[in-house]
Amino acid sequence: MNIEKNWKNDIVLFLASQTVSLFGSSLVQYAIMWYITLQTKSGLMMTISIICGFLPVFFLSPFAGVWADRYNRKILIMLSDSLIAVCTLVMAILFFSGYREIWLLFAASSIRAFGTGIQTPAVNAFIPQMVPEDKLTKVMATNGSIQSMVTLLSPMASGALLTVTSIETIFLVDVFTALIAVVILFFLHVQPHKRALERQETSYIKDMKDGIIYIKEHGFLKVFFMFMAVYYILVSPSAFLTPLQVTRTFGDDVWRLTAIEVVFSVGMMAGGLIMASWGGYKNKIYTMTLSGLVMGLCSIALGLVPDFWVYILFMGLFGTAMPIFNTPAMVLLQEKVDGNFLGRVFSVMSMISSIMMPAAMLVFGPAADKVKIEYLLIGTGILIMMLTVLFMKNNSMLEAGKTVTVQNGEYDEENNK
Repeated sequence: MNIEKNWKNDIVLFLASQTVSLFGSSLVQYAIMWYITLQTKSGLMMTISIICGFLPVFFLSPFAGVWADRYNRKILIMLSDSLIAVCTLVMAILFFSGYREIWLLFAASSIRAFGTGIQTPAVNAFIPQMVPEDKLTKVMATNGSIQSMVTLLSPMASGALLTVTSIETIFLVDVFTALIAVVILFFLHVQPHKRALERQETSYIKDMKDGIIYIKEHGFLKVFFMFMAVYYILVSPSAFLTPLQVTRTFGDDVWRLTAIEVVFSVGMMAGGLIMASWGGYKNKIYTMTLSGLVMGLCSIALGLVPDFWVYILFMGLFGTAMPIFNTPAMVLLQEKVDGNFLGRVFSVMSMISSIMMPAAMLVFGPAADKVKIEYLLIGTGILIMMLTVLFMKNNSMLEAGKTVTVQNGEYDEENNK
């Protein structure tokens, strides 16, 4: 697949659309999370909310991956943004009408997750269409920094809005930003990938089976996905229970919830900038290992420190480690996977994250109502470090981390036998 000469203009326009969309989505995400946290202070309610936000992605991902490989990915992204905008508008109308039940937020999370399930594999497969292979790491890291900056601003904006207005007003902001994102994408002219221009001769089931066979025939993909499945389970307490931990241990002030999100986002922005300038070790697995060890240590620290200001320092360090882990992980897939299978491979990635984290919260959420969250953080932190060491010692992953087998978007079949 040839990358157009004006790829820089294309990627800037695309990232601009995703930045605007992310800002609105983050506003709503934080508003829903904090609304449920402050209204219920229940680990069980948090778990239900998380399941509603992830389970639809799991069931939709097999189809979304096939769609991303069969059809124009830009159109799929536009449709998913539009779906999320319509859902959020309906929620705003219901809340303005006086219907403010918690279950409505669960329903909104489910429908918004449906849109995300379509969008995620399409976005991850769309970026390599625009970006030269040797620029992928810097582009993905830069995108991570931009998203972190948005994530930095959105909790502050969401917290400020929640103190002066209602949650339905935040819903309207998200509708507006989603529409802007769709308009920006409309003016993005990128040639669809080759298969999207062809008549589809195979069925959806056949495409799904071909994707599964492709993954099975690549040893590193099997190991990678198994590692990621366990990883998502272990990071679940740090990802979802820390707001509840802060509320119980340090106080239920909105500014405290805002502070941990802001510091985490600052850390992610810093980590993205580090990756954009450094690029990581020559072997991507070593970069992921370094980050995994840091995240494990931070999880342990979050369960031990008694002072809130020290707590948020470790939260910031945790955030810094995230893009140093995620960027090489995503680029590894984008480099190693045939462009015609990218959508299906990333849909498997979405399935893993969407089922493992809520499944883990079925245990960790109720457990958080029985034992201290600090104990959960310490235990999972130790396990993250152990898992990371095992990952680094796997020969197939070490080989994959240093070897690029996709040239200009085309699959080098000889090197992957």
